[in-house]
Amino acid sequence: MKVCVFTLGCKVNEVESASFMSALKSWGAEVTDRLCPADIYVLNTCAVTREAEKKSRQLIARVRRYNENAKIFVCGCAAEKDAPAFSAKGVQYVGGAQKKNAVIAALAEELGREYACFNNEQGYEILPEPVQPRTRAFIKIEDGCNNFCSYCVIPYLRGRVRSRAVEEIVCEAENCGCPEVVLTGINASAYNYDGKGLAELVSALSHIDKRVRFGSLECNVIDEKFLSACKSLKDFAPQFHLSLQSGSDAVLKRMNRHYTRAQYLEKCKLIYNFFPDAAITTDIIAGFPEETEEDFEMSLSIIEEARLARVHAFAFSPREGTVAFRMKDVPHEIKEERLHRLLAAGERAAEKYISARTGTVHRVIFEDMEDGFTSGYTGSYIKVYADGDFTGKTLDVRIEKLYKDGALGVPVE
Repeated sequence: MKVCVFTLGCKVNEVESASFMSALKSWGAEVTDRLCPADIYVLNTCAVTREAEKKSRQLIARVRRYNENAKIFVCGCAAEKDAPAFSAKGVQYVGGAQKKNAVIAALAEELGREYACFNNEQGYEILPEPVQPRTRAFIKIEDGCNNFCSYCVIPYLRGRVRSRAVEEIVCEAENCGCPEVVLTGINASAYNYDGKGLAELVSALSHIDKRVRFGSLECNVIDEKFLSACKSLKDFAPQFHLSLQSGSDAVLKRMNRHYTRAQYLEKCKLIYNFFPDAAITTDIIAGFPEETEEDFEMSLSIIEEARLARVHAFAFSPREGTVAFRMKDVPHEIKEERLHRLLAAGERAAEKYISARTGTVHRVIFEDMEDGFTSGYTGSYIKVYADGDFTGKTLDVRIEKLYKDGALGVPVE
């Protein structure tokens, strides 16, 4: 029995799909995460944008081209948002974004196996330990979000925040077999289990001999207590993906983001006080409803003012069911023009950050071969290419110059 588990969307989706794969492998199934001929397809969908939702629906036709008689199991945010659209396509099973154990139970029934589902007292779903890659393990620490940003549909689909027990996270980090762990969640900054927040979780990881990195963080979690805990780790990756979305206070207010431009800059300053070489990366939305040229210019200027190392830029995508859906949209051509300018500013920021580190030595965890070079990442998430095969090795590397989407480096003794 061959099963394809295919994932669209965020790292949390990828972790959950890896748990599906773990269960399937334990039952003797041949499992892959690449689209190919298979007997069963498990499609973990995304609804963060209209385009992601469209791609999720199109997956059904894509997999049927491989095997028109295959049994198809669908779950994830797009399936949660519009289950009838998937049911109408004649699939075997339609689940949602929250009850992923139910997906595994349905697969167990299909394969003639038994599976017991468990939740902790907060309602956090305990899934099988995921199949992890060789170098970087993504560890899910919480699910759900309580923020209700005016543009985002995810809290309606994922539900409220539920956190995972500290000891479970520590145990997975200790035993994952990877030199780096990434703590991730739908809103990891909201982590709180039995009165223990993110700082306490970090402190509980202080003994592990692995690089520890975070996924996306919110401003509210950045304080001296949290940063001190990060500094106490044996190998902390000083890359902070600090979500921004706009550099304009007026736009931030319409977005229902609970900080100002000045507060964001203060958090960046605090990070640099603890980690002078930190890479602060972010997300910025171009063309949010009613965004003026002046608003947009403030998003451009904060890139340099905050000394950002990389920018992920997106054009605003209206999502039905959100507050922003009812706001006056910016014309498409203006969104695209602003997005182009944001992307260009982000590229300049990345080049400036990397260029400033020319001649410095960084520890790189090498992962993949690309055209005769091995690529991997520094703690500050600079992608480094080195001539030769260093796959799976962790080496000290001197950065030589800008190269492709990162830097060319030379291993040092």
